[in-house]
Amino acid sequence: MKNFFNQITINLTRINLTRKLSQSYLSLGVLVLSTILTTILTTTCITNPANATGVYDLPAVTGGDSVWVIDQADVISLASENKLNNTFNNLAQETGKEVRMVAIRRLEYGETIEGLADSIFSKWYASEDLAANQVLIVLDTLTNNIAIRTGDGAQNLVTDEIASSITSETMTVPIKDGNQYNEAFLDASDRLVAVLSGNQDPGPPVIGEVNVEGTYTSAEETDDKSATVWVIGFLIVATIIPMVTYFWYVGFPGN
Repeated sequence: MKNFFNQITINLTRINLTRKLSQSYLSLGVLVLSTILTTILTTTCITNPANATGVYDLPAVTGGDSVWVIDQADVISLASENKLNNTFNNLAQETGKEVRMVAIRRLEYGETIEGLADSIFSKWYASEDLAANQVLIVLDTLTNNIAIRTGDGAQNLVTDEIASSITSETMTVPIKDGNQYNEAFLDASDRLVAVLSGNQDPGPPVIGEVNVEGTYTSAEETDDKSATVWVIGFLIVATIIPMVTYFWYVGFPGN
């Protein structure tokens, strides 16, 4: 009888120890999961804004500078950028008209592409004389929104109708049709150079039927999907490991 009670006492002690151990592993699993989720959320909230661009994140440029293309979004190839630089440099020497193009990854919170274009134009060309013969194009590659700004002198040639057509047709169509940024900037430069040189506006490129909604997943969507996959994976792991540990020590029901 004494041995019987001793065995019961030993079994109860083992059960209590097992429960405590299981609770410890469950607590550890919750802690690990919380740490993982906190890290992911912190990375998402902090890293992404670091890619945002404001007017003071861009190089200081003014009229007469030999800086024609600023590609912070890395969407223009080196060959295309060199071609744009040569084209705009020749245009400035021959006509006195200057064109600059800016591509950014994303806007700062609450900013619009129109507002950023205004800020850049007023910062770079602080006086009417500097601004007169300037044309500025700004593209946000996250939304693919485009803005164009012209000084008074350039606006006599690049009318509002032409400017609107350049952003909504010449640039937007190839971008929507597969993120063809090189084509968009090169076609826009060809059209601007023709008009600013006093030639007839060639108009937007002749194109066939395209899917303007686009079929490519944006970088933002890809990042969001990847983060979701990681979160789900960590949730599964953090749930299964404590359960397996619990049943490993306690045993399955009926055993």
